[in-house]
Amino acid sequence: MTHELKVWSEYFHLIRDRKKEFEIRKNDRGFRVGDSLLLKEWNPKTQKYTGRYIIRKITYMIQGKFGLPEDICVMQLR
Repeated sequence: MTHELKVWSEYFHLIRDRKKEFEIRKNDRGFRVGDSLLLKEWNPKTQKYTGRYIIRKITYMIQGKFGLPEDICVMQLR
């Protein structure tokens, strides 16, 4: 499954450059290992998408452990 998500420009660049290889999100979409994320760059100042995007795959997930609330997950991206 592919999930389309909005990502602010400052984080988009870090993900693109592989300096940030994780996402912390509310798991209201049923994220699972093996799913893909279509990360669309969002400019919060203009309140518009820039047209750039990245696709990353979820390779590992933690949810409801180590003090995380049940509905919050940390996803490793590759």
